[in-house]
Amino acid sequence: MLTHVRQGFRLARRELRGGFASLRIVLACLALGVAAITAVGTLQSATKAGLAADGARLLGGDVEVRVAYRPLSREALDWATSRGARVSEVIEMRAMAVAPNGERSLVELKAVDAAWPLIGDFSTVTGATLAPQAGRPAVALEASVVDRLGINPGEAIRIGEASFTFIGTIAQEPDRVASPAVLGPRALILAQSLPATGLVQPGSLVNYDTRALLPPGTEARSFGRAWQAAMGDGGWRVRYSDQAEPGVNRFLDRAAAFLTLAGLTALLVGGIGVATGVRAWLEARGRTIATLRCLGAPSGTILATYLIQVLVLAAIGIAIGLVVGSGVTWLAAQALAGALPVPPRLGFYPGALGLAALYGLLTALAFALWPLGRAQRIPGAALFRDLVTANPGWPSRPILLANLLAALALVALVVGTAEQPKFALGFCGGAAVTLLLFRLGATGLMRFARGLRGIRRPAFRLGLANLHRPGAPTPTMLVALGIGLTTLAAIATIEGNLRAQLADQLPRAAPSFFFIDIQNDQAEEFDRIARAQAGVDDVRRVPSLRARVVAVNGTPAEQVNATEETRWALRGDRGLTYAATPPEGTRLVEGQWWPADYSGPPLVSFDAAIARGWGIGIGATLTVNVLGRDIDLKIASLREIQWRGLGINYVMVASPGLLSAAPHTHIATVRSDAAQEVSVLRAITDAFPNVSGIRVRDALEAVAGLLSRVGVALQATSSVTLLAGMLVLAGAVAAGQRARVRDAVILKTIGATRSQIRGAWLVEFGLLGLVAGLLAAAAGSAASWAVMNFVMNAPWVFLPGTLAVTVAGCVLLTLGLGYIGTALALRARPAPLLRNE
Repeated sequence: MLTHVRQGFRLARRELRGGFASLRIVLACLALGVAAITAVGTLQSATKAGLAADGARLLGGDVEVRVAYRPLSREALDWATSRGARVSEVIEMRAMAVAPNGERSLVELKAVDAAWPLIGDFSTVTGATLAPQAGRPAVALEASVVDRLGINPGEAIRIGEASFTFIGTIAQEPDRVASPAVLGPRALILAQSLPATGLVQPGSLVNYDTRALLPPGTEARSFGRAWQAAMGDGGWRVRYSDQAEPGVNRFLDRAAAFLTLAGLTALLVGGIGVATGVRAWLEARGRTIATLRCLGAPSGTILATYLIQVLVLAAIGIAIGLVVGSGVTWLAAQALAGALPVPPRLGFYPGALGLAALYGLLTALAFALWPLGRAQRIPGAALFRDLVTANPGWPSRPILLANLLAALALVALVVGTAEQPKFALGFCGGAAVTLLLFRLGATGLMRFARGLRGIRRPAFRLGLANLHRPGAPTPTMLVALGIGLTTLAAIATIEGNLRAQLADQLPRAAPSFFFIDIQNDQAEEFDRIARAQAGVDDVRRVPSLRARVVAVNGTPAEQVNATEETRWALRGDRGLTYAATPPEGTRLVEGQWWPADYSGPPLVSFDAAIARGWGIGIGATLTVNVLGRDIDLKIASLREIQWRGLGINYVMVASPGLLSAAPHTHIATVRSDAAQEVSVLRAITDAFPNVSGIRVRDALEAVAGLLSRVGVALQATSSVTLLAGMLVLAGAVAAGQRARVRDAVILKTIGATRSQIRGAWLVEFGLLGLVAGLLAAAAGSAASWAVMNFVMNAPWVFLPGTLAVTVAGCVLLTLGLGYIGTALALRARPAPLLRNE
């Protein structure tokens, strides 16, 4: 074995002096795939490093305690300050900002105390502070709401029942990531001016965040646990500076997982280019290999000689990919500066680079071992005939085993490093099925072309013969081009389906507005005023509380073995309502509703899908924290909830009794004519200054904008897959160019015209593009169907327009590359080639 390696190294070193001119496509394919994975991995690492380094600033302190509905007790604040902590209190809620011209907008209101911010600086574009101005309290607004309201600094705006002076647009808000504005732009005021707004009422949706900046050397988690233990749970949600916004980290992990899979697809397509390029390279080395075999070189030495060269080539390609990917990371960080939660901390991240390099190495081995094994196994005499041999033979068993191990290692790496292993395993299975589909498609196309006999037109006859002749690159071209287009078709179809969910498929009965924070003594008057507005045809209202699930059947929420799709319901506060009778549209799938006059222990009707994800059913006990008090709710029934209706839906609907006596508000939906929406919103919020209206259309537009940005990122990454496919296609064309030149010369010599030769090759490439496009459309549709049904749990619709673009683009692309190859072949002069032949 060592002898083979030593001899192979010596021979490989001599051959490497000639350079890699014939392996440039292989080099480019590897570099492209590795660069895509490197860029995604390093940008994710850099963003996470930025979050970790600025965690305390982003959170607003070392420890944050969030409590709904009520502020932290004086005793709890004194406990923290007595141990050297500096404390700041922040109050967050939603409200309506009304300009002097009557324009109004939902805002995320943030009221801060004099100690805020504990870390970092707050500033406005005008340089003004939150100190009162012109005899009124001050408010700073986000740029988007300033544009919507059309106001200028110094003008008065109304929030709730109080009038504020607008001091300027927010330029810097240090803890914005920890307290993001979700449904509306930010409005920032001092906490001392909040009572005048009249917004804080019993049961209002208010969050109280208490941030603590600890003395140097104090361990945050130990401090937080001791603080919570001393005060009791009380519905606390505690966060630390290393988890300033867990949702951001989850989003980064999932986005990076999808983008990495897209980059891996590009690498797999590049792997086909590796196999094609290595095969063509070995065919060009046929005389050298035959000479070595005739001189007594054993097959092990032959394998070692060319495996070493492939590994050197792979190392160079991987190194280029790592460098290019790091450069792309810098460009992406600049381009996404406004979209990322924090500036990425660009640097050297060996984990991300090592992972990308390992992907590249395993891909190179998985796709190069097969042609290397063929070259090792076939005798020298057969290698001279390999160009026209239809079945050159299989590699030896050890090579087949090594090839299989490399492929399994690649799958294990994909699944083992994935955020969602099941999805990653499905991706690997889907990739294998897609490869098989296009390979079978190529076989079918070749049989179809072989079976068409009796065609009189020479161009069609020659074009069809090119598809099935010995050594035809039909399988390679179809697979390489098809996988890239499948990825693009799948992503485009998924994005199109999501847009259809937001627009075309929303029920006509979807509400126009949600109104929140309606007080008990305002409920009936709200109904009357809302129904009296022109264009309003439906008003619905239910009680609303916030509850946090703290235990399921006695198991703490953080220890519940929930599926990934249902884990969200265990994080943070959830909506909770109560009803004596089933709400309109309720669909029970298990259990029964309680009697209308029920007055026993609290029962709850629960979401059936979440119950399945948590592994619970009828009779299970949910412990929820409401207003600092733990309440046990026994599941009496399970409901199937249609969230797409955008009506009032709650995961938990409890029996009346205990909850009806707790302080709470109401939430309502109002459906009106689109032309009357502005007047409806104005009438209701003028009558009830403490009530906030959320326009459904604005929320959907915000979601659509986010979807567009995510779609652009996915399409940009998947376009790398298509680029890799084009490289492989170009490599296949280049590898067969010598044969095409010879064919063109012979055909011209026997009287064929240029138009006939050009037509023959356009028939060949046109059929390739058409079949690849049709298969890519089918495979992309199947992939998007699986993602919509099993990952996003949403209905799927067929989008023929998107798929038609895929097919047409594929045909045009293959015709373009085929025309280039044909034009170059037709330029060759017959005399030199005929003399050499």
